[in-house]
Amino acid sequence: MDDHYYMDQALALARRAAADGEVPVGCVIARGDRIVGRGRNCRETGRTALGHAELQAIGDACQTLGGWRLWDCTMYVTLEPCPMCAGAIVNARIGRLVYGAADPKAGACGSVCDLFSMGFNHRPQVTSGVREAACAELLTDFFQRLRLTLRDRPKWKPPQERSI
Repeated sequence: MDDHYYMDQALALARRAAADGEVPVGCVIARGDRIVGRGRNCRETGRTALGHAELQAIGDACQTLGGWRLWDCTMYVTLEPCPMCAGAIVNARIGRLVYGAADPKAGACGSVCDLFSMGFNHRPQVTSGVREAACAELLTDFFQRLRLTLRDRPKWKPPQERSI
């Protein structure tokens, strides 16, 4: 199995996220030839800022492997990680990161900044652009459909009750 195989698995998760109305980002973590962690965006459905695909996959991999050090694992994610997720990659000691599409608005692996070039105690090997066209197309299509939906929606939202 190669990078394209694992990125296809991440793309399948991204499509599931899109079907749920989430930004289509999917992530798998592999150790050797086995997928040990899976995640997809769930910020809207989970109502949490922490619902990023990478964080979900890291949590899943830690549960699967019984520890937090993922130094012998490779993460495959359809979109360049944000600063929060790049920090989680450093903290989980993930050995290698492979991502599809660059994120010019929030990417922390070279687009907006490069967290891995800073003096942290861990720096993963990074490979970018794997299945880039398919990853970017999924995101572009999602946001085009979202803009059409938002255009027809009322411009205000009624206040929601908050329970504490």
